[in-house]
Amino acid sequence: MSYLKKNIKILLEFFILLTFCLSLNSVYAASGGGGNGKDETSLYKSGEKLVLRAKKLEKKNKIEKANKLYLKAYDKFEKAYAKNKKNADILNYLGYTLRKTGNLVEAEKFYLTGLELDAGHLGINEYLGELYVQTGRIELAKERLKVLDGCKCEEYDELKELIDKN
Repeated sequence: MSYLKKNIKILLEFFILLTFCLSLNSVYAASGGGGNGKDETSLYKSGEKLVLRAKKLEKKNKIEKANKLYLKAYDKFEKAYAKNKKNADILNYLGYTLRKTGNLVEAEKFYLTGLELDAGHLGINEYLGELYVQTGRIELAKERLKVLDGCKCEEYDELKELIDKN
C-alpha cells in the first residue's frame, strides 16, 4: 500500500510541475517573446489593411488622411521587417508606403533590396518602374517593364500604361 501512495505522490508532483511549465509557456507566448513569425504576419496584415484604406482615401482625393495611414502602415512594415529581413513582400510595402508619402530616395532603396531577394517580384518591379517614371527615368522604367513582360498580369499592364502616357 505504501508503494501505491509513493507512486501517487510522484505522479501528483509531476502533474503540478507539468501544469506550472505549461502556464509559464502560455505567459511567454502571450508576451510575444516566442519569435515564431506570428508577430511578423500580424504586423504585415495590419499594415496591408492600412494601405488598402489609404488607397481608398487617395481615390477620394483625401491625400492628407491617406498619407497618415501610409505612415502608420510603414511603421507596421518596419516592425515586421525587423523580425524578418528576407521577405520581399515586406520590402515592397516599405518602398510603396514611402513612395506614396514622397520619400522617393528611401523607397527606391527598399525596392532595390527587395529585388536582391526576388528579382522577379511583380509588385516591386511595377512600383519601382512607377518610381522611375515619377522621377523622369523612363529608360529604367522600361527595364522593369521588360522583367514583367510575359507575366500576363495587371502589374505589366499598369506600368505599360503609365510609361506610354509619359
